[in-house]
Amino acid sequence: MKVVILCGGQGTRLREQTGVMPKPMVEIGGKPILWHIMKTYSHFGLNEFVLCLGYKGEVIKEYFSKNGENDWTVSLIETGERAQTGARVFRVRDQIGSESFCLTYGDGLGSIDIGALLEFHKKHGKMATVTGVRPPSRFGELKLDGDQVVAFAEKPQVTESFINGGFFVIEPDFIERYLSDDDDLTLEREPLQRVAADGELMMYPHTGFWQPMDTYREWKMLEEMWDNGKAEWKMWD
Repeated sequence: MKVVILCGGQGTRLREQTGVMPKPMVEIGGKPILWHIMKTYSHFGLNEFVLCLGYKGEVIKEYFSKNGENDWTVSLIETGERAQTGARVFRVRDQIGSESFCLTYGDGLGSIDIGALLEFHKKHGKMATVTGVRPPSRFGELKLDGDQVVAFAEKPQVTESFINGGFFVIEPDFIERYLSDDDDLTLEREPLQRVAADGELMMYPHTGFWQPMDTYREWKMLEEMWDNGKAEWKMWD
């Protein structure tokens, strides 16, 4: 199973770092946050990665030309400087092929049990699974009927609900049915709203550690956790 990671955003709220590099290359403990995300998947035996490049993608290419893990296969795909998330996923459809795939963001860490997530997805048989988390901040709210997502609301003002934590598992038909090559197509808006309305989006609940790296404060917090030996996302040896 391939792991698709969205690496193309500009990271405008972390300009202290992203003025010279894409956000997935911002380092925690001397390694890019992207490496930490990939190590999480690799811990569960998923070693084939498709990286959706955009803003300063050459920095990611240079890193993997010199670094990486011996058992990883990494495809570096240019998906457009200004493309939104839905368009980026659509543009790597040839690399994904006809199998289920994992998808996540290149700026969020979590102690996600990927094995349990995959088993949950396989068992329910729907088109897509999103990992729901209880947030340290506000993102897309998931409205539920049991474990089924019945509506997807992007960035509500106030919520006590689960939110979109990334770490998706998706069937390949989702791409042809809900995505397109339109630069402005944002995965978290029409595509996920439509698949939820169609009854084909389920939520895997994760109540453990999860943290995005959107701001300088969050980056420093993750750095301190790593330096103090309290990196809860580190499941590998």
